[in-house]
Amino acid sequence: MEDEENIEEELLLVESQLNGLQDKIKTLLDQQEELYERQAQLKAMLEISKTSRDASNSAPSVALEDWSGKFSWDSQADDTRFNVFGISSYRSNQREIINSIMSGKDVLVIMAAGGGKSLCYQLPAVLRDGITLVVSPLLSLIQDQVMGLAALGIPAHMLTSTTNKEIEKFIYKALEKGEGELKILYVTPEKISKSKRFMSKLEKCHHAGRLSLVAIDEAHCCSQWGHDFRPDYKNLGILKIQFPSVPMIALTATATSKVQMDLIEMLHIPRSVKFVSTVNRPNLFYRVYEKSSVGKVVIDEIANFISESYPNNESGIVYCFSRKECEQVCRPYNTEMLSFQLFAGCQRIAWKGYFSRLLSCRYGCCCSWSKSKSQVIVGTVAFGMGINKPDVRFVVHHSLSKSMETYYQESGRAGRDGLPSECVLYYRPGDVPRQSSMVFYENCGLQNLYDIARYCQSKKNCRRGAFFQHFGEAVQECNGMCDNCVSSIELKDIDATYHTKIIVSLLQEMQQNDQRATLLQLVDKFKTKWKHSGCSNEAVDLKKEEIEQLIVQLILDRVLKEEFQHTAYTTNAYVVLGPLWKPALQGNRPVKLTSAIHSQDSGDRFKSAKRNQMSNLEAKLDDLRRTISSRNGGIFPHAVLSTEQISLLNCHTPTTIAELEKLIGKVKTDKYGSDIIEVMWSETGSGKDSGDGAKRQKKDKGVVFVESSEEEG
Repeated sequence: MEDEENIEEELLLVESQLNGLQDKIKTLLDQQEELYERQAQLKAMLEISKTSRDASNSAPSVALEDWSGKFSWDSQADDTRFNVFGISSYRSNQREIINSIMSGKDVLVIMAAGGGKSLCYQLPAVLRDGITLVVSPLLSLIQDQVMGLAALGIPAHMLTSTTNKEIEKFIYKALEKGEGELKILYVTPEKISKSKRFMSKLEKCHHAGRLSLVAIDEAHCCSQWGHDFRPDYKNLGILKIQFPSVPMIALTATATSKVQMDLIEMLHIPRSVKFVSTVNRPNLFYRVYEKSSVGKVVIDEIANFISESYPNNESGIVYCFSRKECEQVCRPYNTEMLSFQLFAGCQRIAWKGYFSRLLSCRYGCCCSWSKSKSQVIVGTVAFGMGINKPDVRFVVHHSLSKSMETYYQESGRAGRDGLPSECVLYYRPGDVPRQSSMVFYENCGLQNLYDIARYCQSKKNCRRGAFFQHFGEAVQECNGMCDNCVSSIELKDIDATYHTKIIVSLLQEMQQNDQRATLLQLVDKFKTKWKHSGCSNEAVDLKKEEIEQLIVQLILDRVLKEEFQHTAYTTNAYVVLGPLWKPALQGNRPVKLTSAIHSQDSGDRFKSAKRNQMSNLEAKLDDLRRTISSRNGGIFPHAVLSTEQISLLNCHTPTTIAELEKLIGKVKTDKYGSDIIEVMWSETGSGKDSGDGAKRQKKDKGVVFVESSEEEG
């Protein structure tokens, strides 16, 4: 008996010591995780430090220049900015960028959408003698820019596969012999890489001293590390090699430090002046909605969101994962409530004539939406790069983007006029493997996808702060402009350690039997095992959506990982054990799952009061610019009068041509002054608008569907 008592005492002592060691192991594992995170941060900081040092060592004299000082062209630049472009003042970094270009420097510009990148090369193009070459990736963007410049009286043309023979002949004469008026020439990158004739004419233009500037728009397309790499952009470095004395400006809205260094190297501009503006868009409200697994429910929710939040025909974009999803989003609302234009359901094919008609139809849809004849345009993510419509009030993502950079770029098409706008993403964890099977072969493709998945999974962290962290920028105040910062939803942390053990044990068994499971298959297997396990650990029973969320969280935390298998028709993503599965199986790695007690928060809706209500005068001026747009064939309403100019006119109510010219500049006053003054008189004659925000007559809404296969030049 005495021996048994001694053994029991020693057993209790050993178990106590084991429990103490278990606590220490948990503490050490937590410290290990913190050290892993700190290691990643330090590596990123070291890389940024090295790239900054390399850049400064390669161009020590450039950094010393003061580009905000006085220059001989200041007066002419200010006059052109106001009287030709109708812009009352420079935005952040614009003046400095223009001064560096006018000084003959190469320039790299990282500027958020809506920051005014186009003016940075268009104004120097007007001021400098000769022709400016602009390389841009999409025909729709080029056509938009050329029409806008033509409306300002600036001789601009495009040379693409759609250019007719007469215009092409005029352009080649202007390049080779200097005949005719041509200040800005737009081309696609394919023209640089594939047209020997064009490059020959460009060389003659340069030898004659008439090539004044080269601008590379959407420059992130050059880099394989960028979010939208395009092979033809790789060849643009030839421009600096062949024309070394011609200043080059490369512009993009998004580029990490790695992408920036890649651009500098690929474009051969090592001594370029770099201007990096903040990624913060303070007028954008970011939110993530839980996405139903039932497709019709999601479509209904999007339609209700648009109808309730934007009843006055405000413009918006809906992005979908595929062309098929675009059709599914549009089809149920081919009604009086949401009519839309859906052109022939056809894929991009090799038949040249058919494809040309497809391009024409696609451009027609874009024009209809850009002129606000239709409220919503639905397209895949290829649509909209560099789109020049400033009054987009909302951007809705029906599906997950492939990276933080992609989402920032796409959502950034909202609110370019500086007015409050919304960026909404519908997310369900099941969208992750669908995207991962598409991006796993790209440089950092999976890591980029997991970053945006982490953004969506978070129910606590500031959405805006995630962008600052991703782009390596100091955190700024959100000011209540994201759902997490203003949410009143009650959250709870679920202890999912036991659930994780079941998931890991399931995968371990499958691995031993040479079996694999997709995310959805793993969810079903978990539910089956949970049902038969008795769940005696007082663990919480999880809903299907929460199980999916947990599995994705474990992938992000490297407890699990994805593997991919090609078939004849598709690529399947399977969930397998990751590098940190053992501590999770042993229960040594606590896992918390954040869940909302209520599925959606109706109380944090971005109130319509935050959006500026149109006054009577503003509504009449808006109608006027649409009328002028229609009768001038092709020009967009915002090119007639910008939203900012309409606000100025509403504030100052000019009643003479002289007063009007002081507000919108000489070119627009000469073109549209009499029409504008007539509207001003009609309004002020009946008493100045009381400002009580009378609503405009509601127009029929429209949804335009756009198939967004990559456009060629």
